[in-house]
Amino acid sequence: MQYNNPFASSLAFAAAVASFSMSLASAALAGPQVVNGIYSNGPPEPAESQYRQVGMEQPGDGALGGGFIEMLVTGADPSRRGYAPPRAYEPPRQRVAAAQPGQMDLHGQVDPMYLRAEVDYSGAAPGSIVIDTSSKYLYYMKSPGRAIRYGIGVGRPGFEWSGVKTISRKAEWPGWTPPSEMLARRPDLPRFMPGGPENPLGARALYLGSSLYRIHGTNEPYTIGQNVSSGCIRMMNEDVTDLYERVGVGTRVVVR
Repeated sequence: MQYNNPFASSLAFAAAVASFSMSLASAALAGPQVVNGIYSNGPPEPAESQYRQVGMEQPGDGALGGGFIEMLVTGADPSRRGYAPPRAYEPPRQRVAAAQPGQMDLHGQVDPMYLRAEVDYSGAAPGSIVIDTSSKYLYYMKSPGRAIRYGIGVGRPGFEWSGVKTISRKAEWPGWTPPSEMLARRPDLPRFMPGGPENPLGARALYLGSSLYRIHGTNEPYTIGQNVSSGCIRMMNEDVTDLYERVGVGTRVVVR
């Protein structure tokens, strides 16, 4: 009579399980295999950067993927090493800096040709300002033959002008009171707006003589290089702040 040996059966079962586990481990270590554009082992896992960091280990930290198979092969208990299930994917968030007076980086919204530059320029005395409305440039004469050039926005059709003025007043983050002529065209405008990043006069204002015209900043930097204003000269806030520090009351301004 033939008897079954329980101990031998147990050894055979254990050997079979170990062999099966090692096959799975080899497949896991090999990673996805691509045949004719199809993943034979399933698609690859998302990159670690695609998971929101919450101070826990990412899914699949172990080479064998965790779970019962990893415990059989390595003897490690996934529950003891902070194993966590996969987290929901979150697309990267775009960082948007809050607007701060005098610290706004607006270059990404302006044609590079209108960015500030030091250039050769003649025809005006050092310390004066020349505004070329046709090319949309303002020149501050730094020295004989050299100027700092700024991109500007100028008056739209019907609001062009030229002449010689002097700076009569300077203001930081000025409030805005629309003139009666503008209110007649735009009755929806506020009667007064306090200074700040949302104010259309922007960070600084240089008042030209007794006229209604100003050289000022803007809350619409994308208008630099265009005929868009009611006659005022618009500059990026960072540019008008730079010019503001260079000029004083009485500075001569030539508008061409």
